[in-house]
Amino acid sequence: MKAAHERARGPARETDLFPPVRDYLLAQGFTVQAEVKGCDITATRGDELLVVELKRSFCTALLLQATQRQRVTDAVYVALPRPRGRECFSARWRGIKHLLRRLELGLLLVCLDGSKPPVEVVFHPAPLQCRRSAPKKRAILQELAGRSGSYNHAGCTRRPLLTAYRESALYIACCLERYGPSSPAALRHWGASSKAQSIVARNPYGWFQRLEPGVYGLTARGRAALQEYAEVVERLRAGLPTSPRTE
Repeated sequence: MKAAHERARGPARETDLFPPVRDYLLAQGFTVQAEVKGCDITATRGDELLVVELKRSFCTALLLQATQRQRVTDAVYVALPRPRGRECFSARWRGIKHLLRRLELGLLLVCLDGSKPPVEVVFHPAPLQCRRSAPKKRAILQELAGRSGSYNHAGCTRRPLLTAYRESALYIACCLERYGPSSPAALRHWGASSKAQSIVARNPYGWFQRLEPGVYGLTARGRAALQEYAEVVERLRAGLPTSPRTE
């Protein structure tokens, strides 16, 4: 019972992954050996040489070993335990597969609990033609164009990121602070984003309140935001028109 429980939890050692991978390769007509010149598994079929590196979990050491094996053959695979449940659909797992493809490595998944075939070939080593995403590039450039400066600190998690959208909302808050309750048309006249109507109506940060049809004011949370983002607010205030006239 204890052994079955351990196998259900996953491999206790990398050596637990060896028998299923060995048997799979033997069934494909390979001659298989373990621990040859530092390689976990080597397999030959005629002039073909294949190398498999085993790991209980994905890590940098696995990538270092696998890419070193690419010096002797193009057919290099990594073998990992099959992810459990929803982990198969996680962003992290998608990122791992993308990275392995970028490195032109193959991926084998090993299942020890009998619920799936013992070994699944997710993909073989192959050259990757990386396609650039024009929409994603355009989105980044638009975001950069919408920011007035560099206010974020890489790795900081204490304060929400200052995106172009949030900066547009801060500019509106600055206008309402200086000129009082206003309409979206007046806000746009004073330099607010063309999305001013949507920003104050959706009010995603709780900074604005509708005082009457077509007129919006600043909430206590909005005034607190002006203090929280003092550095950028100072710059935005300096760019406000000196007169609130909308003619």
